[in-house]
Amino acid sequence: MICVKTDIPEELNEIDDELKAIYHSEDTVCFFILKTRELRSKFIEETKGKNKSEREKVYEAYNRK
Repeated sequence: MICVKTDIPEELNEIDDELKAIYHSEDTVCFFILKTRELRSKFIEETKGKNKSEREKVYEAYNRK
């Protein structure tokens, strides 16, 4: 396991972990917050192998629902 120490905003800590999808790139960690556990699971499956900008497009579409 690799851990990077950082200050996490309290509002992010308060969100149920089952609603968060977490991805990282070389210099960024992204937290995608979804409305339901089912939607999170679908998002993870749909974004496998996609880069950050592709994931953002999927996330935007999910938030319009």
